[in-house]
Amino acid sequence: MRNFTLSDIPDQSGKTAIVTGANTGIGYEIARHLSMKGARVVLACRDEDKARDAIAEIAADAPGASLDFLALDLADLDSVARAAQQAKEEARIDLLINNAGVMMPPLGHATAGTELQFAVNHLGHFALAAQLVGKLAEDGGGRVVVQSSIAHKSGNIGFDNLDASK
Repeated sequence: MRNFTLSDIPDQSGKTAIVTGANTGIGYEIARHLSMKGARVVLACRDEDKARDAIAEIAADAPGASLDFLALDLADLDSVARAAQQAKEEARIDLLINNAGVMMPPLGHATAGTELQFAVNHLGHFALAAQLVGKLAEDGGGRVVVQSSIAHKSGNIGFDNLDASK
């Protein structure tokens, strides 16, 4: 497989992308590159200050870019619902890139009681996509992209232990 570069991304003018976890790492790079190709990019992040810093950095690389912040805490389904409602106000959504995640955090729980990593990496993104599916279907249909790591190959879900109490 050849290396994927910025030149492989087609023009994104007129398109809107929502990228979760876009203030750092791969999410940041996705947001930056889509902005450089002309997309309106909404950085869906838990920490507004970090997202605003990322927006400023991306704007320096992509002058005139259309960038915005969307408050989203994937561990809190009420936050997911609020973010989905706000996202539906976008004129269009062409890409929902589910990138945010945590890996091997200390044992913690989401607001619904589910183990934190499972809640953030899977359930929160599923809930967001499910609430945006109608909006994504407008204007010829948008895409949902799920970003993952190779770590999934060694993982197992204990469906009888979703709160990690055992």
